[in-house]
Amino acid sequence: MKVENKTMLVYAVTDRTWLNGQTLEEQVEQTIKGGATLIQLREKELENDAFLEQAIKIKKITDKYHIPFIINDNVEIALAVNADGVHVGQKDMEAGEVRKKMGENKIIGVSVQTVEQALLAQKQGADYLGVGAVFSTSTKLDASEVSLETLQQICKAVSIPVVAIGGITAKNVLQLKKSGIDGIAVVSAIFAQKNIEQATKELVSLAKQL
Repeated sequence: MKVENKTMLVYAVTDRTWLNGQTLEEQVEQTIKGGATLIQLREKELENDAFLEQAIKIKKITDKYHIPFIINDNVEIALAVNADGVHVGQKDMEAGEVRKKMGENKIIGVSVQTVEQALLAQKQGADYLGVGAVFSTSTKLDASEVSLETLQQICKAVSIPVVAIGGITAKNVLQLKKSGIDGIAVVSAIFAQKNIEQATKELVSLAKQL
């Protein structure tokens, strides 16, 4: 599966902080029903066995709706569950090494903050880029902000899809208009909301205006 620009429109990144009595699978299904175009399972705290078990459960949901399923950072888990791809940060394995492990038919995403990082990731075989944080964010406290100008420069410099991430909400997303991005990656703007399906629908509507 190769990534298409339209796949990037609303990229939902999981966070179990706001489960509130639900399962993560239930929340993922709600965001897909709301129109999310890609799901990334992000687990920083789970032990490997629990992460694997969670990944298997989420993949059943994404397979049911034919939505691409990406694992954050963990190539071994991605391979074990036959995920559609993996997303890595600047401190993780470089895209070229990930490609060797994952094979040619998997999606590889890379987090970048500069034009130089973006061009290198593209050269090494990344299929898409995540750029951020574009706004201040509570879900990644160590993330430094990327200016709108830098975001625009990255979009112009590369030929692969670009998603903006970091602090994006329904209230500020239209500030990214004309930046050149293909979509938005969101965490709390979906998973911290009382009505996940409705929150996703609103974000999809707004993202189509970018």
